[in-house]
Amino acid sequence: MFYIVALILIALLGYLAQTTGLCMVRGVVEAEAGKPLFLLAILFSGAFAWVSVATAHWMELPVAFVSLEITAFAIVGGLMFGLGAAFNNGCSVSTISKLARGHLAMLATVVGWFIGWVILAAVMPVLQPTLFHIPLEWHYGGLFVISIVILFFVSRLNQPDRKIWAGMLMIGLMASIAFLYEPRWTPSGLLNDVSLALWLNDAGRWPSIERFILIAALVAGMVAAALRTRSFELEFASWGVFQRHLFAGILMGIGAAIASGGNDSQLLLALPALSPAGAATILSMLVGIYLGRKFV
Repeated sequence: MFYIVALILIALLGYLAQTTGLCMVRGVVEAEAGKPLFLLAILFSGAFAWVSVATAHWMELPVAFVSLEITAFAIVGGLMFGLGAAFNNGCSVSTISKLARGHLAMLATVVGWFIGWVILAAVMPVLQPTLFHIPLEWHYGGLFVISIVILFFVSRLNQPDRKIWAGMLMIGLMASIAFLYEPRWTPSGLLNDVSLALWLNDAGRWPSIERFILIAALVAGMVAAALRTRSFELEFASWGVFQRHLFAGILMGIGAAIASGGNDSQLLLALPALSPAGAATILSMLVGIYLGRKFV
């Protein structure tokens, strides 16, 4: 039963991600233009994660949110991911969104992600991150206070901005509940496990069929939104464009592997956990996007 709930939530998440235009690259572009609200909405999208924590305690489920200490890997990985996202003109979620709208060049990005994960699986040892301990009452109490402040802030915005913030907050809430069923349901989490399973020839690491179905539900929600808004259109690209997106995807894949997750996992799982490593990774991603756009 909970699996069906997770499927529905992830499909709705995909629909909202498509309609809101969830993308950190877009957020940085708008912030550079003096309009930071969209980027702030993305960064605070996980503020209502405390609802899923309360649900976990009620249903006697393990909590998926883990806070980690800052490492150089978080910073370097985030910077590489951000550079790749800038060259790709889209982060993890927006890459899938654009592919669901028919932008076929994004297939090269996804292939690049996979190659990047495999490269890191071949040369890097399995990292053992250090947990960052924070009292539960401070953690979830802090999230609760932040969510109240956000509600007050959003109530004072105009209608279009309130709609964007509502969409982002709903994405974060639905993702946090889906994490209770499968903490690694995100596209970056799935690709990580697939690459490790293939490189290490370890069938035990291969993701379950349920996880592939969850990603299919995400894509289905995005396609449904694209069809409803009439934004679906097959868009082919030259070989040179495919090569650029492949390179961008490899950078993103390597960066996500080093930082233990792409921006989807960092935004929806690490930041709500108040993870110093997650915060450092996201900040490095933003810096990487900003610097990468200077070369696009």
